[in-house]
Amino acid sequence: METRQQGLLDPEPVTEVDEEMVSDVDLNNTMTDEEREEILSELTKLEEEISTLRQVLASKEKHHSELKAKLGITPLSEFKQNFNKSWYDMQTSTAYKKTSETLSTAGQKTSAAFTTLGTAISRKFGDMRNSPSFKSFEEKVECTVSNIKQTKVGSQGGGGSFEEVLSSAAHASAQETPSNNMPESSDHERTC
Repeated sequence: METRQQGLLDPEPVTEVDEEMVSDVDLNNTMTDEEREEILSELTKLEEEISTLRQVLASKEKHHSELKAKLGITPLSEFKQNFNKSWYDMQTSTAYKKTSETLSTAGQKTSAAFTTLGTAISRKFGDMRNSPSFKSFEEKVECTVSNIKQTKVGSQGGGGSFEEVLSSAAHASAQETPSNNMPESSDHERTC
């Protein structure tokens, strides 16, 4: 027999058991031959019953599918029906109702917050548009656009490229000076 090294928690050394001693032990010595035959007989009967039940079940399943086919019930229609029932059951559950109410309340609050934000932004844009600096900027843009239009109308070719429009706008802006060297042709040009 071999012994292994003793560990810290092992109170005694562990020894290997002889295999011959283990094979000599008969585990069935508690049962008589009659009891054994009775159990084997019962086991055989159970296996036969299980086999019969499987055959009956297979026959019933076949009949079941034939009846469904006659009624026009397909696996897809069954799936839809099961899904609809599950969906209905979920919607009527307490958890779903509470969650739905919570989300509805959150949606209403979010909608109100966006409405308030939109009103505030609109008011700020209105205030900004009425400010003197914005009005001055707006007038300058209007004058520049008006000058570009007049320059384009006065040109021979009509349309022109984007570069030509930009250069004419730069030319018109260069002509804007405090001495107002531009010829007066309309009331709008006088204010530019």
